[in-house]
Amino acid sequence: MAINFDKALGIHDQALRFRSNRSSILADNLANADTPGYKAKDIDFQSALKNQLHSNHIRSQMSATHEKHFSLQSNTHDFNTLYRIPQQPSIDGNTVEEQVENAEFMKNSLAFQASFNFLNSKFKGLTTAIKGE
Repeated sequence: MAINFDKALGIHDQALRFRSNRSSILADNLANADTPGYKAKDIDFQSALKNQLHSNHIRSQMSATHEKHFSLQSNTHDFNTLYRIPQQPSIDGNTVEEQVENAEFMKNSLAFQASFNFLNSKFKGLTTAIKGE
């Protein structure tokens, strides 16, 4: 019996990609905290999750019947980036608030670690099942 990794792992592999991309965006925000006119960006997790679930639902209903059909793989790296609205705008037009960015970066790191630990336990379970221990 073949193992279907999409069903076994759920959305946690996409969650790791999402968290990695968000980490990069938040790090860019922190790196540009003193850049005049820089606009802080972020990714909306709820809309990304809805898009991914919708994409998975559509892919489960569709199948390619000819080798020249377009691929059914969705681009999970293409998340909608939004601009953050500052609580206290700066005079030079920079919208990065270091406290907010640090807090979001830490929350994102914790969520990344949680997904990583979940995937790690899934792989350990699959390894145990394959070895028959």
